[in-house]
Amino acid sequence: MRVLAAMSGGVDSAVAAARAVDAGHDVVGVHLALSRAGGTLRTGSRGCCTIEDAMDARRAADRLGIPFYVWDFSERFRDEVIDDFVAEYRAGRTPNPCMRCNEKIKFAALLERAIELGFDAVCTGHYATLVDTPHGRELHRASDAAKDQSYVLGVLNAEQLAHCLFPLGSTPSKAVVRAEAEERGLTVAHKPDSHDICFIPDGDTKGWLAERVGVAEGPIIDRSGAQVGTHDGAHAYTVGQRRGLALGTPAPDGKPRFVLEIRPVTNTVVVGPKEALATAEIAGSRVSWAGRAPDAASFACDVQIRAHADPVPAGAEIVDGEVVVTPAEPLDGVATGQTAVLYDGTRVIGQFTIDRTRSAVPVEA
Repeated sequence: MRVLAAMSGGVDSAVAAARAVDAGHDVVGVHLALSRAGGTLRTGSRGCCTIEDAMDARRAADRLGIPFYVWDFSERFRDEVIDDFVAEYRAGRTPNPCMRCNEKIKFAALLERAIELGFDAVCTGHYATLVDTPHGRELHRASDAAKDQSYVLGVLNAEQLAHCLFPLGSTPSKAVVRAEAEERGLTVAHKPDSHDICFIPDGDTKGWLAERVGVAEGPIIDRSGAQVGTHDGAHAYTVGQRRGLALGTPAPDGKPRFVLEIRPVTNTVVVGPKEALATAEIAGSRVSWAGRAPDAASFACDVQIRAHADPVPAGAEIVDGEVVVTPAEPLDGVATGQTAVLYDGTRVIGQFTIDRTRSAVPVEA
């Protein structure tokens, strides 16, 4: 099988490529150049797409004896991921750029080009498991729960899953991957994991957004509509935030208040008690199914709203193209723009972007 190995420059993708070679596949390595911004190219950047990462990927490919290329996807990355990130914040939503990158770049743009060039599959270092069944290919959680990345892969559809290869899915731990990399003589064996948003290398998301969204003073109100403070830019706040509110009017009960809602049209931030963060229902219409779609309009599932959150039992219903999920227990601090991934045990059913939420605590409370 001809396999295109996406090599980020990290240990996971290097070992995944090595295992694809060991499996007898005809493997070609490729590193995606996703940004031309100087900040993502300098030493010390905390993302996953620096010039140093490209060099690490090349060294790994040389060690494995496979061809290696760098593909410039920076324009599409800007259009599909960065511009979307800014637009979502302007709309008062909290986006997940890693989900968009997987959806639009790594398993859309990359896979499209790979198929055009005659490759059968794209191999990545994600920790997730693929299972072939009579109903088609399914996406499942990885063996190592601590490293499981099925959540961020929940955006993949049946056609994309048919061309995916995740060699690390059954690996019991990251320590095993690092030991294997060292044994293979890969220089990335002990390279630290990437973190933060790759196109904001200094980690200052608030400052980065201020330059692009702008700064405009607006009111901070409580659930009754009374103004309790002011802010210098709604984009700097996220649902569930407690620190940095600088409210001039204390709550009647003296308890701390948290951000409950962002209203971009009026540039308003809504705050309230921690109890009001409890979410009784979430819904969204940007839906995709990871393999076969549910057999019925109503079904039981587990819902996960963050990459490292615990799944919560729930009931889901498809109504006029919208998925409405009611968790068995309230979810905590859900923001529109987040991704909800639905599971059946270890199997990923699908995902949707959260468009609206309903608090478990009435406004009168």
